[in-house]
Amino acid sequence: MPRAVPRTRDHTRTTTRPDVGRYVNEELRERYLAACAAVHALGPAPAAETEVETAFATTHVYRYGPARADAPEHLPVVLVHGAGTNSAMWYPNTGDLSAERTVFALDTPGDPGLSVQREPLHRPEDAAQWLDETLAGLGLDRVHLVGVSYGGWLALNQAHLRPERLASVTLLDPGGLEKVGPRFFAWIFAGFLATFAPRALRVRLAAWLEQPVLVVPELRNMIRAGVRAHRIRRPAPAPLTEDELRTVRTPLYLLLGRRSLLLHPRRQAERVPRLIPGARAEIVERTGHGPQIDHAEEVNARILAFLAATEAHGRA
Repeated sequence: MPRAVPRTRDHTRTTTRPDVGRYVNEELRERYLAACAAVHALGPAPAAETEVETAFATTHVYRYGPARADAPEHLPVVLVHGAGTNSAMWYPNTGDLSAERTVFALDTPGDPGLSVQREPLHRPEDAAQWLDETLAGLGLDRVHLVGVSYGGWLALNQAHLRPERLASVTLLDPGGLEKVGPRFFAWIFAGFLATFAPRALRVRLAAWLEQPVLVVPELRNMIRAGVRAHRIRRPAPAPLTEDELRTVRTPLYLLLGRRSLLLHPRRQAERVPRLIPGARAEIVERTGHGPQIDHAEEVNARILAFLAATEAHGRA
C-alpha cells in the first residue's frame, strides 16, 4: 500500500536526464507550490496524500471522500490533469465527484507538481505502464478513469494498451484524437500574455479567449508561476490511429467544448462513437478547452450520470 506523506515534505530528488521534466531551482519551486496550495484551497481538502513508487517516477496522489459517511459502495474515480499543471486544477470537481465515491487525483510525472520523474514517459507503452503501476500501487483493481487534455490522451492510451483495471474512461476535451495544430498553441500563448493584462481587461479577454483561468486570481498566479518554475521535457503525443481507436472496448464518454481549439468537436463527436463501439460523445455549449472549470457543476453531473449508468448496466 502507498505511504502517507505530509504536504510539506521535500520532493526535490530528481535526475539530471535532459528528457525528464524538472524545476528550474528550489526558490521558484517553493513559490510555485505556494501558488498551488492557494488553488487547492479553493476546493475541498483532500482526506489524505500518498506517494506511489513506479519504475518511472514517485507519483504524488491526493485522495478525496466519500463525503457522506453513509455513501453506498461505488468504484473509485481517478483524475488525470492536463499538461503544464497538476492536481490542483481539479478543485471545481473533487467535491461533487467525491460526494459518494473515493476520488484519487494524480500529479502526472513530468509536469509541475509534487511527483518526481526519473525516466521519460514519451512512449505510449511507457505511459501506460506508469499509470498501471500507479493504480496497482494504490491497491485499485477497477476504476473509472477521467482525463482532461494531455490527461485525456493518457486515459485514452490506457484504454488502448492497458485496459484491464478500467471500468470506464471519461475524456474531457482530450488529446489523442487529432494532431495538435498551431491554433491551439497560439491560443495558449495568447492566454498566457493575457495574464499580464489589467484586471478589468482580463474579464473581457477571458470571455473572448475562453480562458477561465484569467478571472480566477489563484489559477492565474499558479499558471504564471509554473511557466517560470518548471520545464516540461516531453514532445506532444501522437494521436491514436483509427485502427488503434477500434481496439478500445472500455465504456467511453467523450465530453467536448463547443469552441475547443485543441480539436474539432463536431468531427470527433461523430467519429469516436463510429470507431469505438458503445462510446458516448457530447458537446458542452458556451465553452472551449476548459469545460470542467467554467461549467463545473454541469460537467460533474454529466460525469456522475455516466458512471452511474455504466455501473447500472453492469459494464463496470
